[in-house]
Amino acid sequence: MKALDLDVLTMLVAVADTGNITRAAEVVHRTQSAVSMQIKTLETALGKPLFVRKPRSVTLTQDGEVLLTYARRMLALRDEAWAAIVRPDITGRVVIGVPDDYAYSLLPSILKKFSATYPKVQIQVVGLPSVALAPMVKDGSVDLVCATRVKGLSGEFIRFEPMVWAATPSAKDIWRERPLPIAVFLPGSVARENAIRSLERARIPYRTSYESPSLMGLLSMVEAGLAVAPLARCAVPAHLSVLGQAQGLPEIGELEVILARSSKSNRPPVDFLAEKIMSELRR
Repeated sequence: MKALDLDVLTMLVAVADTGNITRAAEVVHRTQSAVSMQIKTLETALGKPLFVRKPRSVTLTQDGEVLLTYARRMLALRDEAWAAIVRPDITGRVVIGVPDDYAYSLLPSILKKFSATYPKVQIQVVGLPSVALAPMVKDGSVDLVCATRVKGLSGEFIRFEPMVWAATPSAKDIWRERPLPIAVFLPGSVARENAIRSLERARIPYRTSYESPSLMGLLSMVEAGLAVAPLARCAVPAHLSVLGQAQGLPEIGELEVILARSSKSNRPPVDFLAEKIMSELRR
C-alpha cells in the first residue's frame, strides 16, 4: 500500500535532524520506543532501511535522504493547507533581527515557507550582530530576534549549533601556517571569542588577517585563500572545506541559538512566525 503517514514522516524528520531517537522523541512529544517502532514499521513497509544505527546516533541511508526530501515537502504543504483554511486572513508586519550567518543559512527557507502560507504578512529582516540586536529587542525596534545568546539577550532555546574551521580547498595547507591567519567577526562576537579562546588554549599562535561584521566578508577572505574562518557549521558553503582536529586545529565549541521576543510583539503574525522558526530549527 502506497501510504505515508504524515505523523510518521514528522518523526522521520525529527530523527534525521537530531541524529538521535531519544532527542527526536522529545521534539515530537512521543516516547522513544514509539518513535523507534514507527520508524521500523515504515522501513518494513518500504522494504528498505532508512537509517544506519550506531550506539549513540543514527544517520540516514541514501534511501533515507531521498525520503527526507519528500517528507519535508509534504509536511510543508500540510502546514500551508492548514493555514490557508484556518488562518486565511492574517495580515500585519513582522520585523525580525538576525545575524549575517544565520540570515544566510537558517532563515531563507523558513521565511519562504512562511510567506507562502501568510502572503498578506509583511516581513522585514534586520541583519545585525547578536550584540547589536539585544537593545533592539528591549526597545521594541524588532519583534523577534533569532541569534546567538549573548550578554543582554535572552530568549527561548532553539538548539546548539557546532562551530568549525572553514577553508578553501585550493589554499594548500593554509591551516599549517604559524601564526595561523584567521578571518573573524568583530569584537563582541561569541564565535570570535570561542575561536580565539580555543587557539590560546591549544597554544597555537594566530594573527587576525581580517575583521568584519559581514559573513560575506569573511567568506571572501577564505575563498581567496588568505585565511581560515571559525564559523557556525550551518553557515559554511558546500564549496569550502571543514577543518578540525585532523588538521591540527582545536575544537571551537558550540553556539547557543535562541529566539527572543520584544514586549510589543504580542500579535498573531509574530506568534505564527515564532512558531514556524521553532518548529523548523529546534533539534
